[in-house]
Amino acid sequence: MLRYMLKRLVSLCLSLLVASAVIFLCIEVVPGDPAAYMLGMNAQEDTLAALRAELGLEGSTLSRYFAWVGGMVQGDFGTSYTYRTPVAEMIGERLWVSLPLAVYALVLSTVIAFPAGIWAASRRGRLADYGVMGMTQLGVAIPNFWFAMLMVLVFAINLRWMPAGGFAGWDEGLFAALKSLTLPAIALALPQASILARVMRSSLLDTLGEDFIRTARAKGLTRAQALWRHALRNALIPVLTIIGLQFSFLLAGAIIIENVFYLPGLGRLVFKAISARDLIVVESVVMLLVFAVIMVNFAVDMAYAAVDPRLRKGGQGR
Repeated sequence: MLRYMLKRLVSLCLSLLVASAVIFLCIEVVPGDPAAYMLGMNAQEDTLAALRAELGLEGSTLSRYFAWVGGMVQGDFGTSYTYRTPVAEMIGERLWVSLPLAVYALVLSTVIAFPAGIWAASRRGRLADYGVMGMTQLGVAIPNFWFAMLMVLVFAINLRWMPAGGFAGWDEGLFAALKSLTLPAIALALPQASILARVMRSSLLDTLGEDFIRTARAKGLTRAQALWRHALRNALIPVLTIIGLQFSFLLAGAIIIENVFYLPGLGRLVFKAISARDLIVVESVVMLLVFAVIMVNFAVDMAYAAVDPRLRKGGQGR
């Protein structure tokens, strides 16, 4: 188990190093000068040079890359070109919206998908199975932003049960904050729940066809007992992969939903930073999201080791 964990840690560090270089270089090749954008087309060259020096845009690409990486390691993400405030503070404020939203949506997705997938697998070929698969197909096909606008129309405008947008803030209390995040979380969760339910059903059906399940049935276990005692745990490995990928998507890919509901999260921050050519904000937020994705994948690998005993015996099997 220790060897397996060390291999994953080395892979994690290398992935972060490569990701930081790719992100920095991609931002560097974007055409345009942030200083010229901020001062306008008629700015004097000496004024532009002074602003570039103030923003840290001078020097070689390599020196600026190492300065950026060194700052991030120390928790210093730089200063926003547009707002003239530390990027770490801006990220911290918006992370308290995006992270709870992603966790809320993931919990809803899992709570919906697991029972639906297990129900469909246990009733393969029956009406319940066809019904669940039909609903999941619909959930995959409908874009989440369209579903979000539909929910705003029904639950916010017509029924007035939920706010149409904005974030109440955690200072207003847990209930008010979660109420602001409920519609966005549902809009994010339902398509992901549809995918997860289909993977859960498929993995369970594959596991139920294995020899050890037939042996358990031959020893007198019912199909339901074999499913709950033996099949479910062995079917979780591909499901854990999807859950990890979903959390990464929900954290990094909620920009459309955050704009639909006007949430002050990381997605809106990146969108506004791109519009204002605030490159230090863009590359810092993207690097943070990449770090979150890689850490989630590392956690999934550790969950693999907890589920699959072969990985605890020297790292075989992967």
